[in-house]
Formats: sequence, C-alpha cells, structure tokens
Amino acid sequence: MSAALQFPKTEMSDLEWQTRCDLASLYHVINHLGWTDLINTHMSARIPGEPNTFLINNYGEMFDEVTASSLVKMDMDGNVLSPGGKFNNAGFIIHSGVYKARPDANCVLHTHTRAGAAVSLIDKGLRPISQDALGVYDDVAYHAYGVPATPEECEALGRTCAGGAGCVILLNHGLLTLGHTIHGTFMRLYSLERACELELLARQMGVEPLMISDYVIGKAAERGKKRRAMDTYGLPEFQGLVRTVDRKGADYRC
Repeated sequence: MSAALQFPKTEMSDLEWQTRCDLASLYHVINHLGWTDLINTHMSARIPGEPNTFLINNYGEMFDEVTASSLVKMDMDGNVLSPGGKFNNAGFIIHSGVYKARPDANCVLHTHTRAGAAVSLIDKGLRPISQDALGVYDDVAYHAYGVPATPEECEALGRTCAGGAGCVILLNHGLLTLGHTIHGTFMRLYSLERACELELLARQMGVEPLMISDYVIGKAAERGKKRRAMDTYGLPEFQGLVRTVDRKGADYRC
C-alpha cells in the first residue's frame, strides 16, 4: 500500500464509509480487468446525503493500492475535504463537470483502454454491428476533445452529458460512463468496452460487417432503457467481480 494518509472511519457517516468501500472495490475490479493506465485514469462516487461532494482516488496510487480510507473527499469547487489528499486536476475537471450537469449521476468512471481509445479516434465510430453494441448504442454521446484541465472543458463536458447519455466516447481520448449506482455505472462501462473491442476487431477484418436492422436497434433501445433504470442493473455482475478480487486477497476495506 502507498504511503497516502488514511482518513479515519470515525470521522464520517456510515453511508460515506459504505460508498468508500464500494468505490475502493471498484478500483480493484478495474485493476483485475486490466483497464488501467498507470495512475492516469479515475473513478468517482458522489457521497450520499452530500450531493456537492464526491470521492476520487488519491493521485499517485496504483489501482490495487486504493483503500476505502485513502480515497479523497472533494467538493465541486475543488476543495479537498480529507487530510493529506492529492487529486489529478484533469480528473477533478471531468468528474465535477459531470456531477454539476447531471444531478441524477452518483458515479462517474473514466478509462483509457486500448479499444476505447482506438474507437475514440473515429467520429461516431461505434456502429450497430454486435449484440454488445446494442447494449449501449442508444445511450452513447460523443464529446469533442478540448483543452484538458480547464474550466472551459469542465463546462463543455457538462453540456455533452446534460443531453442524458450514460456512455460518452471522449473523442481522441477514451471512455466515460455515469449512472445512479456504482454497479450500474460499471455495467455501462463493461458493455461499452466490449462494444469497442468488437468494433476494433471488425475494422481489422478487411470486410464490411453486417449491420443490425433499425427495427431490432429500436427494440434493443426500449429494453435497454428499462434495464438501466433498475437499481439492480449490473449488481450481480459487479458482486461477482468483487468476490473475485476478494479471493485474490485484495485488502481495500480499511
């Protein structure tokens, strides 16, 4: 574990501690799946009952070093509310921009995976060519690359997310998902990542892929909207992955 200052459990509500444990477990799940970029991506969660605050990783920690108490508590103005915490300014801009624009969002995830970053190089690069793509196709927005870590980019990303999408392909950059639960936001990211992997493979095959019909796309969108609105969306999958990292000996509930 890194030498990051730990935030005592006694100085927070039970709801905050549970959110810390859930978010810390997510970092270990992301590490297990290999979706990391050294220390340069970030996952966050809004604190229940404190809508103007959120938790994010202590900048400098590898994902398998994150613990519940090492997560940094911040407000939307960029003030660090937990002792000794460090944050990535680009991360603050991204997450605060989304939370300000989307009061319904309680979790924001951002990755630089190879498949996601590759598809981000193509405008509207995700096509309706796979079952995986249909899981997110109606829920995807594209966001033009801006100057990182600036107030202008914070506002621009907020405008993109205000349109209602839960999956955002950050052009020339990577992927972002948001949702009202940690497990649901993870499931969006998993589905988007799978869709991007298949899109990337299809573009290397030298033949045009089969397109799914508009009728089927529409029916998938109807079903997808209902599923994603459920509090249980992604819960069994996420719980299974948490058990997997627990069996590997991950120690994050401290």
